[in-house]
Amino acid sequence: MGAGHAHGSEPASLGPAPAPLRLLVALLVGPLVLATVVGLAVLWPDGDLEITTPGADVQRGTATVQEIGPCRRDVGGCRSATVELHSGPGAPGQAEALLPYGDAAPDVEVGDRIVVTYVADGEEGEQYAFQDFDRGPPLLTLTVLFVLGVLALSRWRGIGSLVSLAFSLVLIAVFTLPAIMEGSAPLAVAVVTAAAIMVVTLYLSHGFTVRSTVAMLGTLASLVLIAVLGWVFTTVGHFTGVVDEGSQYISTVAAQVDLHGLLLAGLVIGALGVLDDVTVTQTWAVWELADLDPEASTRSLFVRAMRIGRSHVASTVNTLVLAYVGATLPLMLVFSALELPFGIAVSQEVVAQEVVRGLVGGLGIIAAVPVTTAIASLVAARLVRERRTANAAPSHRA
Repeated sequence: MGAGHAHGSEPASLGPAPAPLRLLVALLVGPLVLATVVGLAVLWPDGDLEITTPGADVQRGTATVQEIGPCRRDVGGCRSATVELHSGPGAPGQAEALLPYGDAAPDVEVGDRIVVTYVADGEEGEQYAFQDFDRGPPLLTLTVLFVLGVLALSRWRGIGSLVSLAFSLVLIAVFTLPAIMEGSAPLAVAVVTAAAIMVVTLYLSHGFTVRSTVAMLGTLASLVLIAVLGWVFTTVGHFTGVVDEGSQYISTVAAQVDLHGLLLAGLVIGALGVLDDVTVTQTWAVWELADLDPEASTRSLFVRAMRIGRSHVASTVNTLVLAYVGATLPLMLVFSALELPFGIAVSQEVVAQEVVRGLVGGLGIIAAVPVTTAIASLVAARLVRERRTANAAPSHRA
């Protein structure tokens, strides 16, 4: 594995990985890849699930507001708009769409792009109605800026990162969500999803090298720990997974979905991105230290890389926890307005699940640093010894 990439992302002075090391790596990675492929095949959704629920027959499309006036109803404040349909039923063409009204209604103006719903058996003038603003154009602009920023900084390697990101999103859309909706165990689906994303992302973004494999092994070990801790504490804490309108709706229209498992699935997939950052950084740090020190030993590499890891884990854990706190900030404001004691507010499931996600994810990150650093130090020290042997060989022959 390493021999073919000595000129690539691996530091050239460390030399190619010896054959026994490449064989060991293959023996470790091979079963993981095989298990991932088997998991995808077994859990892949068959597409036969049909959900019938009120509102399922509603169609949607996009439109631009041309004119705003009173609606046909004899209700004070009721408004309707003449819209130019861009997609959905009746497009292209014009239609009359009901607009929301009242003090809390969104402010719709002429020229706004909106999403409209269409009900075929609705009354004349009320078949179309405003659902939301069409945020597609600004999101597309932001996506283009993001892609350009990645390519400007990472150049050709950025293409691999973008392809990996696209793969992750597509896999979640075509496999993860449908498989969970059909009743497959969410945690099993999440583990298979995470493994597939991990393999593709690390190798596409960082090259098919020994150190990419080391980062992957560290990530895998940490994900297993996160899954186990998540299962233990969500079970002991009597988490149900029914905490918001989305989960309540799913429990109504798709009773086969395990909401407790869905909570665990979100925990595993949510932690994957942060773990990838930590394990890659630690592995690359060990490799650079080994590249600079021709006398590096496993112990010295581990000790020095852990100094880097401690600083990195402190900032990363803080980032992860704050991200989950931010997700519950509006709800915490509600609890504050109700003057609930802090202990009671935090123990509410909708908040407590974010606490568990943050703390369990943090423990996974804490574990990822020494585990990944240890594996990387063992492998890099072996490469250093191979380098010393290769450099000493000419002198012996002389």
